[in-house]
Amino acid sequence: MTHMTKQNTVFTWLVRHKDIREKTFLKTNIRHIPRMICLHTERRNEIRGLPIVHHRKYVCDLPPNHRFPMGKFPRVLHFLLKDQVITDKQVCVPNLASEELLGCVHTKEYLDNFINGKIEEKKQKRTGFPWSEGIVRRCRYETGGTVLAAEMALQRGLACSTAGGTHHAFPGFGAGFCLLNDLAVAAKHWMDNSTSRRKVLIVDLDVHQGDGTAFIFQEEPNVFTFSVHCGKNFPVRKQQSDLDVSVEDGMEDKEYLETGCCHFMATSNQTSSRSSCGVT
Repeated sequence: MTHMTKQNTVFTWLVRHKDIREKTFLKTNIRHIPRMICLHTERRNEIRGLPIVHHRKYVCDLPPNHRFPMGKFPRVLHFLLKDQVITDKQVCVPNLASEELLGCVHTKEYLDNFINGKIEEKKQKRTGFPWSEGIVRRCRYETGGTVLAAEMALQRGLACSTAGGTHHAFPGFGAGFCLLNDLAVAAKHWMDNSTSRRKVLIVDLDVHQGDGTAFIFQEEPNVFTFSVHCGKNFPVRKQQSDLDVSVEDGMEDKEYLETGCCHFMATSNQTSSRSSCGVT
């Protein structure tokens, strides 16, 4: 799930709760609001409260007994509604991410191969997904959702998407169930299309290092990548984030949160108060 916010206090409250592993938080400045690109216009003026970005095509069919938990995306929305955390009036729907939008991060050759089903079987195995039109559509809607959630946060201070955080995708290939790097696309797009140059802080709290994101922004001074991950877990070959915090297997919640928060606060003091911050 993807959260976008502009307040340190909101992030701190969220990070102290345990259900953060599949969430993304972005802290953004709202003084400069770029043009709309993804939101269905008929819903724009109806939204009251926290915007939740979701699309029914965040899911696609997979082979029987496939280990990726595709059903988690609609379940997030289901329980938000069932538990009356939100109403259906807060749900907005993204458009499909265009090839042009994806091209701000991914290579033309990779996008052509991925979208048109020309990925070699060996490379498909690296991603963990067999190629299908459905998986392409799902990933493009997911990326559009993250871009839209960032856009809504620029307007309203806080927004969420029920999917996202595909941090193992590189410009020219996918890996580890990640085919398009939605965080990188959103960060790059809004940096390039804002009236003022934004600085972005991407805070990745997944058990795996955000290697694709680190690689993409390794030469970008306006993006700071910060990853807290298990050092003995995937990927075997780590990339160099701006700050990597490797933790051991079996670390308990309290120590983990204290470690993450300590480094996060130190890192956030180095960045502008007008930066964007993403946490997967």
